[in-house]
Amino acid sequence: MAKIKAVFFDQDGVIIDTERDGHRVAFNQTFKDFGYDFAWDVEYYHELLQVAGGKERMKHHLKTKGFGVEIAPEEIDDLIKKMHKHKTAVFVELIESGKLPLRPGVKRLMKEVNDAGLLLGICTTSNEKAAQAVVNGLLKEIKFEFVLAGDIVENKKPDPEIYNLALTKSGFAPDECIVIEDSRNGVLAARAAELNIVATTNIYTASEDLSDANIITTTLGDVDDEKGELNQGGESIDYDGVLRLEQLMAYFG
Repeated sequence: MAKIKAVFFDQDGVIIDTERDGHRVAFNQTFKDFGYDFAWDVEYYHELLQVAGGKERMKHHLKTKGFGVEIAPEEIDDLIKKMHKHKTAVFVELIESGKLPLRPGVKRLMKEVNDAGLLLGICTTSNEKAAQAVVNGLLKEIKFEFVLAGDIVENKKPDPEIYNLALTKSGFAPDECIVIEDSRNGVLAARAAELNIVATTNIYTASEDLSDANIITTTLGDVDDEKGELNQGGESIDYDGVLRLEQLMAYFG
């Protein structure tokens, strides 16, 4: 059996519960700043999360519902790029303001990975500036081998391209790596890359089919903070609401 050598984290919904009160808020502020009279509510944004990538979500909305004004086809790509750049700046401000705290257990598990000498990476479709804002701010004490973000790959999750790239950069085999994900698209991408998968749910993904994950829990958990509930897998783990690296290494190894 393989020995675990690396842990890869998704960002949005895993490291920070960013979708509802981060990205959605930033998108809506952007629509307002660009003069459009519509906003994405919580329920509708859940539908949009099935489309991977922020620029892709805006294009999907434009195609299916429109922006309320006529936009020439040749202007769409440039407009979406400008809007997404603005949205990213708004989102980074939200992160730097401290309004979006880390999810329970994230920094603890990352420190355990660092202390064990394992490789630690981030694999996210979130914009690179947003990912770096998290890494250089809330996670500045953590050592990452790489941060793969944004348009570094052509195909977004559920395509496994970003995880295949992580495997290439790490030099490890899939069964030597654990990925922490939260969404169906992320879990499908990790499964297609044949990785070991821990899924942590949030308000948007709790009702999604994450059954392709090996372990499903509500949160990674902290000893002195919020504890998790185990919903799938982890049969051999002495579980007390906190998933520890040594437990995951034994489970997957």
